Amino acid sequence: MDIGRRVRELRVRNGLTLEELASRTELTKGYLSQLERNLSAPSVQTLEDLTEALGTTMSEFFAEEREEQVVFGPKDAFVDEEDDHTIYWIVPNAQKNEMEPVVLSLKPGAESRRIEPHEGEEFGYVLKGRLLLYIDGDKKGKRVRRGDNFCLKGRKAHWLKNDGERDAEVLWISTPPVF
Repeated sequence: MDIGRRVRELRVRNGLTLEELASRTELTKGYLSQLERNLSAPSVQTLEDLTEALGTTMSEFFAEEREEQVVFGPKDAFVDEEDDHTIYWIVPNAQKNEMEPVVLSLKPGAESRRIEPHEGEEFGYVLKGRLLLYIDGDKKGKRVRRGDNFCLKGRKAHWLKNDGERDAEVLWISTPPVF
């Protein structure tokens, strides 16, 4: 493990200068600089003092961080096909994230499910076709075509309807996850 890199990473994440960390740990700025560059190795007691000052524990400090997947392809998607629409969950397990992107495909005449009021926001980008965006209380809907997007607060119920003659597709991102 690269102890120096980990100390520097936590120091920067906590918004501390070398001088501030030195003051909190009663170590010198020069020693901390050498430690971060792996030119010196800390004793167990020094490392305990550092982790406490950096707001972590020894076990968290040494926990191996798994590299998180950040690029997803078609093989990663989960597909839910219904008679008149298909939802592609393009980021696996997105419900654990703060946002949830899906691609929604609607056949002519089909509607998305109604998204009930919630805290958060919705963003949609029409990839194909044309749709009507309904926001609770709106009888006519708002027209969105290929290349258009919509962005709204989740305070009111809302849904999409494909009133065209061809399939429509929209990239729909919600915070928090609602699909």
